[in-house]
Amino acid sequence: MNKTQSATPSDLFSKVREQNQDFHQLSLLLLGSDELAAREHAMESLLGRDRDGLARLLATADTHHVVVRAFQVLQGRATNVGEQELAQWAATAVSTEQERAQKAVIFLRSICEALSSTGCPVLVIKSLEHWPDLGSDLDLFTTADDRGVVRIMTKKLHAQVLDRSWGDRLAHKWNFKVPGLAEAIEVHVARLGQTGEHVGLARRLVEGSLTRAVHGYDFRVPAAEGSIILCTLQRMYRHFYLRLCDIVDAANLVENRPMDYGRLRTIAEPAGIWPGVATFLKIVSDYLEAYRGQGLNLPAEVLSAAMFGGEALFCRGNFLRIPILRQGAKLYTMQVTNAAFRGDVPAVLRLSLLPYLGAAAAIEYKLTGSDKGVW
Repeated sequence: MNKTQSATPSDLFSKVREQNQDFHQLSLLLLGSDELAAREHAMESLLGRDRDGLARLLATADTHHVVVRAFQVLQGRATNVGEQELAQWAATAVSTEQERAQKAVIFLRSICEALSSTGCPVLVIKSLEHWPDLGSDLDLFTTADDRGVVRIMTKKLHAQVLDRSWGDRLAHKWNFKVPGLAEAIEVHVARLGQTGEHVGLARRLVEGSLTRAVHGYDFRVPAAEGSIILCTLQRMYRHFYLRLCDIVDAANLVENRPMDYGRLRTIAEPAGIWPGVATFLKIVSDYLEAYRGQGLNLPAEVLSAAMFGGEALFCRGNFLRIPILRQGAKLYTMQVTNAAFRGDVPAVLRLSLLPYLGAAAAIEYKLTGSDKGVW
């Protein structure tokens, strides 16, 4: 397999700094040492921003689900140099986000308890990895059936069923609006993946799940290996972009929670996504090395399976992008080939619809400015 020559950490660092100053400043807050921030004149840059510039930085941090983690550092650094106005602005942003996140978690506990009444396990996926930050919606997975999920959400929790796209229907995914909760609830029912192609994988994540306490409440969540796989599915096989929270969250999962790379591969390989998992971890490691001087301690089996690394990233719009035609298409082709080789006809049929959904989404986006009706 031909692989692109990895860029040096300084190359990736320079690319992000040149292409998006908001990403650069937030990365310095999240990952950079005080010494690196001083060399980059980070505080001077922030103090030189007008009100609109600071508001844009806050909006970017919100999009990347890192307001609390980034702005707590900003508050401390501003306080240390006597910039009380900036410190207070950061403290207010942190307090506002913490209040939102804590309120959402209280609702989330009630929703999980209600869905558990089906007798099927309910996992909180992705959302709590950002803690003490929180995403813009709350993701759940259950092995219950669609009818049971909709009945409990609408009858017991009085939730409104939101419109479903073609992709939502194919993936067995439902979105709900719960009264009093700002965030939408997204429930994945028995399947995972953009087209609902992963059934066995979903079962394995449930089997390996564990209990995690957040804000005084216990939630069932995937183990570290499962969370890395879920992030890979979302970033490498669906969106083809990363948020800064993905990098920080993955680092926390790998370095602060037990990570069994053998088990990770055992789960990912039958699903045909091991190259994507390895590539995701390599990208994260390269970004960490660029901004904190040390990447992840990845084993040889991960590094050898990675198809590319941080050199492929580029900043466009609000995200760190992965080239979809060159890199994303390779991962998709390998996944389909794996499913065909294993004789998983349902998965092949579902995955074969993905290019058509992508084309339809592109057309809808061009006509309406949104692809929500498709994806």
